[in-house]
Amino acid sequence: MVELIITGGTFDKSYDFIAGKLFFNQTHIPQMLERSRCRLPIKVTPLFLKDSLELTTKDLQRIKTTCRKSREKALVITHGTDTMVETAKQLADLKLDKTIVLTGAMIPYAFGHSSDGFFNLGAAFAFAQSLPHNVYITMQGEYFLWNAVEKNKNIGVFEKK
Repeated sequence: MVELIITGGTFDKSYDFIAGKLFFNQTHIPQMLERSRCRLPIKVTPLFLKDSLELTTKDLQRIKTTCRKSREKALVITHGTDTMVETAKQLADLKLDKTIVLTGAMIPYAFGHSSDGFFNLGAAFAFAQSLPHNVYITMQGEYFLWNAVEKNKNIGVFEKK
């Protein structure tokens, strides 16, 4: 079984067409799993819905505690892309005997077919089941070790450091 830890990020943002703003209402992950016809046994653990730029020390502690206490050896964390690398480093510092994969989206699921969320989430589940124990980030079909990745904010992709 894979544990899916939900923390928000662009995956779960909705769009207010009148105000022209992104906001959090509810997680879209159950809909994504249903629409993708996922057959993998998944334990879904919603922690909170936040933009990663707004994560507090307390939020990061909740993520670390959840990972530490999880009985599962394969964990996927949905996370905002702006601070994903920093969270991955903190999780790596725990030295857990687990495969932890952080993933996110550049385009909200609520935007429909243009979202990269489905692809990234599917890749995260595959990598969480197949990679050796460590902490990884997966985006755009690639995976990176926690200490060998950076977000290129100029073109909106993750790259090997």
